[in-house]
Amino acid sequence: MSMFTIAWKDIKIRLKDRKSFITLLLMPIILTAILGSALSGVFSENGSLPDLTAGVVATSQDELTDQFLQGTLQGEELKDSITLKNFNTDAELRNAIEEGKVDAGLVFPKAWGEGLLKGESRPVKMLKDPAKDIQFSILSAITESFTNRVTTVSAASRTVGGGLTSALLVSNQNLDRSGTMKDLSVKLTEIADSKVSGVVSEKDGKEPLSGMQYYAAAMGAMFILFNTTMGAKTIIQERNTDTLARLMISPIRHSSIIGGKFLGTFSFTILQFTVFVLVTHFLFGVSWGSNIMQLVLLGIAYSISVSGFAMMLAGFITEEKAVDSIGGIGVQVLALLGGSMIPLASFPDALQQFAGIAPNKWALGGLLDIMNGNSWEALTLPVIILVLSGLASLWIGSLKLKLR
Repeated sequence: MSMFTIAWKDIKIRLKDRKSFITLLLMPIILTAILGSALSGVFSENGSLPDLTAGVVATSQDELTDQFLQGTLQGEELKDSITLKNFNTDAELRNAIEEGKVDAGLVFPKAWGEGLLKGESRPVKMLKDPAKDIQFSILSAITESFTNRVTTVSAASRTVGGGLTSALLVSNQNLDRSGTMKDLSVKLTEIADSKVSGVVSEKDGKEPLSGMQYYAAAMGAMFILFNTTMGAKTIIQERNTDTLARLMISPIRHSSIIGGKFLGTFSFTILQFTVFVLVTHFLFGVSWGSNIMQLVLLGIAYSISVSGFAMMLAGFITEEKAVDSIGGIGVQVLALLGGSMIPLASFPDALQQFAGIAPNKWALGGLLDIMNGNSWEALTLPVIILVLSGLASLWIGSLKLKLR
């Protein structure tokens, strides 16, 4: 029973702390309103492809190259999303990308289209702005799709033509080979000239996330992370005033004291998460998904992680000022790294992998999956990582506190 008494005492202290109330409850709501409204245009809320400006260098023109540029990239499906800019040289295109005038570029080799029809492999050189990975991926997929389609049609035409010639020689039949090949060529050309780009903008049955939804999840994940420093400071304050020492020498078991401190931070984190979800839902109309149990599970897992890190922080740090520094700098770094300020898709691949060390990255990813209506399987990895990291941190922190 002592464990719950200690936890309740910590919760009451936190609730009376006006600074904690403003930092952990009021600020995330205000920032969600500001960022969600101001940056909603960054998100494609109508399900369309992101705008893409593509630079093109074509040293020589042929029918197939024109068909790709005008019929595919500027076709009905893509003309509203893709803008083409022509350049004379590779160097001009590179400069335009460096200056931010172009998102990605295509440099066509001489007689590219004629070479494809002959079965010759002449890859298009693709250039990109490192900050525009999504736009580059879209342009690359469209180009590869068109190239593969034309290559397949060309190979089929040559194969059928060769087989038809052999058949005529063996059977001695009087067949209009030129007419047949011409008819085949027309049909295959219609396929090659198809304006289907391989990338179609359409909904997948789910409503795309709005800017308000994203930043509600992002701000919630970031400000809950501040409980690591708030929870650690509570323990450090009691240690500096010898309150923790008196508890340690009392008949209360060490595990009950550690459990009470952990439970106090855990309970306040759950309370903060619940209040934030309810306020953003009723005040801003944020949809947190249709499965409330998924939201509860992720909230518990994230609270375990944050509370565990608070215990570990208290075990290694003895000064309140040091904890404040970590709260002011460390949490902000993790928030940026975990996608709470800028969507992770904007980061280079290597940095996206490194972001796995940030607990708010897993919490944010899980919240977005819930908002998207994904299955329970999508939450398996985030929940496991959050719970295990929290329990491991709790164990390390309890050992350090016992030694102190």
